[in-house]
Amino acid sequence: MVSRRQILLGTAGVAAAAAGGAVLLRGHGSPATAAADGKFEITKTPEEWRKILTPEQYAVLREEDTEARWTSPLNKEKRQGTFVCAGCDLPVFKSETKFESGTGWPSFYAPIEGNVGVQQDFSWGMSRDEVHCRRCGGHLGHVFNDGPKPTGLRYCINGVSLKFVPA
Repeated sequence: MVSRRQILLGTAGVAAAAAGGAVLLRGHGSPATAAADGKFEITKTPEEWRKILTPEQYAVLREEDTEARWTSPLNKEKRQGTFVCAGCDLPVFKSETKFESGTGWPSFYAPIEGNVGVQQDFSWGMSRDEVHCRRCGGHLGHVFNDGPKPTGLRYCINGVSLKFVPA
């Protein structure tokens, strides 16, 4: 007879293996991989990126990690200005499009037109739309269809992937 503990441990093992597989599969064709292959305007080797980014920025922008919720000082940023990619300084969001989503990450209802790319992300056992910098391929976050008017979109962005430039 199989105990409840064995079932739970087995289920956790399968889930962990599936998640690990999804993370491994994610690198194939990702913006960060494409950037390393020279498919973006700005390309650098991992060593070159590590020299200009903090370890946290590198993990998010180049390895598509996610920062912990409620840790970004940009959550409280209310001044007029522009949010730029922390990897290449491309302006990606205007302060006028920022709103409080209650998710723990800076959120915007629209990017600066033409400055971000979106592609499907199948990590974590679900389909999401990943947002990346169109110039360097840096991972910024994800976009969801539960935002405010006028777009109905919520660009949920890692604060560590951005720098704020006051107006």
